[in-house]
Amino acid sequence: MIVSTRGEYALRLMIALAGKEGSSPLKEIALENNIPHKYSESIMAALAKAGLVEGSRGKNGGYRLTRAPAEYSVSEILEAAETSFFVTSCSKDNSCPHADTCPTLPIWKALDGTVREFLSRYTLADLLTEPKKIASSPKI
Repeated sequence: MIVSTRGEYALRLMIALAGKEGSSPLKEIALENNIPHKYSESIMAALAKAGLVEGSRGKNGGYRLTRAPAEYSVSEILEAAETSFFVTSCSKDNSCPHADTCPTLPIWKALDGTVREFLSRYTLADLLTEPKKIASSPKI
């Protein structure tokens, strides 16, 4: 499984929002994090659709988190941002005509579950406050 640039940027945008009070203009957050503004708009639309952020218009408008940073798992952020968050397309659903007899499908489904479980152990708060600790002591 490869996390795309879209997923990576989504995490960076969410970390940036978690570190701010109130709403923040997307243009400002994107610039601070070296993320193309147009791309950040697309990512934020997906995060808003998933209910992870909410936007407001006007002079003091912008985006803000809908929950506390500790209530967001890395897994749910990536799932909201990525167009496909599966090891293989066949592990996403049982639409393959060979799903009932495929000898490899169980391994792909197990790998998907393991990756999701691992990413669910970390929260946005962890990434905001303890990134070096995470790198030196993974929760495997």
